[in-house]
Amino acid sequence: MALFGSFRRKVDFDLVIRPQYAFPILRAADLAREWGYTRLTILEFGVASGAGLLNICRIAENVTKATGITFRVVGFDTGTGMPPPIDYRDLPEIYQAGDFPMDVERLRNNLPINCELIIGDIAETLPRFLETVTADAPIGFASIDVDYYSSAKQALEIFRGSPDKYLPLLPIYLDDVGDITVNPWVGEALAVNEFNTENELRKIAPWTMLRARRLCKNAKWIDHIFGVHIHDHKIRTPGGRVGRRLTIDNEFIGVAFKDAPAGERPKAA
Repeated sequence: MALFGSFRRKVDFDLVIRPQYAFPILRAADLAREWGYTRLTILEFGVASGAGLLNICRIAENVTKATGITFRVVGFDTGTGMPPPIDYRDLPEIYQAGDFPMDVERLRNNLPINCELIIGDIAETLPRFLETVTADAPIGFASIDVDYYSSAKQALEIFRGSPDKYLPLLPIYLDDVGDITVNPWVGEALAVNEFNTENELRKIAPWTMLRARRLCKNAKWIDHIFGVHIHDHKIRTPGGRVGRRLTIDNEFIGVAFKDAPAGERPKAA
């Protein structure tokens, strides 16, 4: 499988570098095709040295070959390492100011043409970036790897834009929810809980039944995959879904419904 399997089968068997990126990016592309999109924007918050961002670019290239979906890749970072923690919620027992520095110029020089590196305070750079996201290339995946509660709180603001800027459901990877001192009152977990409380029609929840559906069920990364549900998206509102009628045949009484189309799903603007 590792030598001759397709990219999709390698993802199925976790035979790729960073399966925590490969699975959600491939899944986002499959959902994009189902809902009529041809392009997606994918994000990494917390780039550090840039190994993860370059890996996302490589995965996106393979996903394009497998699905036809093309990608805009964007990484966010301070460029100078982590800022000072604000209080216990930022897990100062694990992280400190200056952790995870970056060689900005060397990383920029090695990025492919479809990848952007946005340097600065997320609170300042994110609103300007969100204005550039268009309905024909909505956000389809994000990695939140910023370690702190305060930084994750700012990063999750990316999901407060107009609904057409997102897939109706998009996977996200929450990196820092597995340390032994993490709990619902600190770190990224607290940021997610506050996001859910503050947003009536945008919710973040674990990806449903993911472990049961994976071949390698003991993989740690499975517990880090969540879904952002855009409940006010056109496709998730009554009348938004226009597709083939759903039917169930009943061979016991000789009932078989014809596969009659009722129109098409709405396409991306």
